[in-house]
Amino acid sequence: GALLCTCINDKGTCKNGTCRGDYCFYTLVNDLEEWGCFTNNHREQCYTSFKGFFVQCCKEEKCNTFITPPSVISQYLKPFFYSILWITVSLLFLFVTTCACGLMLLLRFRRAACRQRDPESHDVKILKVPSGDDPTYGNIYDEFCTSGSGTGLPYLVQRTMARQISLVECVGKGRYGEVWRGTWMGESVAVKIFSSRDEHSWFRETEIYNTVQLRHDNILGFIASDMTSKNSSTQLWLVTHYHELGSLYDFLQYSSLDPESCLRMCLSVACGLVHLHTEIVSSQEKPAIAHRDLKSRNILVKRNGQCCIADLGLAVIHSQSHDYLDVGNNPRVGTKRYMAPEVLDETIRVDVFESYKQTDIWALGLVFWEITRRTAVNGIVEDYRPPFFDLVPSDPSFEEMKKVVCVDQQRPSLHNRLHSHPILSAIVKIMKECWYQNPTARLTALRIRKTLSKLDHDSDFSIEKLKRDV
Repeated sequence: GALLCTCINDKGTCKNGTCRGDYCFYTLVNDLEEWGCFTNNHREQCYTSFKGFFVQCCKEEKCNTFITPPSVISQYLKPFFYSILWITVSLLFLFVTTCACGLMLLLRFRRAACRQRDPESHDVKILKVPSGDDPTYGNIYDEFCTSGSGTGLPYLVQRTMARQISLVECVGKGRYGEVWRGTWMGESVAVKIFSSRDEHSWFRETEIYNTVQLRHDNILGFIASDMTSKNSSTQLWLVTHYHELGSLYDFLQYSSLDPESCLRMCLSVACGLVHLHTEIVSSQEKPAIAHRDLKSRNILVKRNGQCCIADLGLAVIHSQSHDYLDVGNNPRVGTKRYMAPEVLDETIRVDVFESYKQTDIWALGLVFWEITRRTAVNGIVEDYRPPFFDLVPSDPSFEEMKKVVCVDQQRPSLHNRLHSHPILSAIVKIMKECWYQNPTARLTALRIRKTLSKLDHDSDFSIEKLKRDV
């Protein structure tokens, strides 16, 4: 069976000071110590060698408890040795400084010469946006991301990397913190800085990303998590891939879609939700996850027109194979505008995982409604509005939403143009089946994905047919 190891870190992932794995380890990074465990899938981390890092692994019960880093030069060495050491270090420092100054002068001269030859090429490398669907994040990310893993980088690399990031501009603010665009090794990254009152969400996202296999095209890519000190206050950072188009909410404010783009956008969100909802039982196992706060602000738009789901701070984890349901201990609640009837009238079965998945489906239908509103048919398109905009105020109360959704059983209105297009009428049918008052009657994420995938495949032929008819 798995070894019992001592587990101490500042990530909130240790339970009762222990963890189980195939290897126990001890790390020391810049005077920060960490004890924990690795699985066989991550054993390469035992051989990590970075300047200033010490890592040691072992394979016995709690064998990492008493590991100590190699001692530095003993304080009892003779003064003579220190004087020799001091002279050597001084000469070495002088030599290195001279070489560095010479190198800087040489580089400066060459850069000036390059500018004269081609003034427009200056700093192109820094400004260049990498090609492909997602950004790449340098050799360290490629080297330490285990294939198919949702755990991102090892803690020691996460911590070091987070402290090398420069914040460039604030790209979003909310009641739970800020999102910044940062740079690391010339690449853009997103840095979500949590407010102190939302530390539970940071702990929850960190725990999920570091323990669950979450790599998927339609789930926001995690890079690192760190607790840093800025201006004598503690900041909680979550570093992820950066998507310059922003959230789906922001994107829909200024962009309209054609029906095919609408379909592929809806399909990508459904694919992400299927991956969350599905338990995978294999060597790379993954528990099922319900999001619990799905909305257009928590979905990001990628350059290829697809979406990825973000913000797992309220997520619920379930494993049927290991028989556990982990709802976390976050006092924060979801967004009232997107709450399902059973949440608003408090009839939801909180001890049944399927209940949480069904609330995600309700919210998914509302997200689809937001996307279809901004989809043009015959030149007609509506302005962006949030769900139930015509029935509740901008910041509705729990009771206001309860009256509209539970008592009056109202649903978002649907424009006539949606019924005149084969793709949009099919999406409308899905939306209606996401909004059943009875949660067990709603579609599953998998059924929605399959329906949209078939529609996407068939639409390729129907579009060609439409062109021929014209």
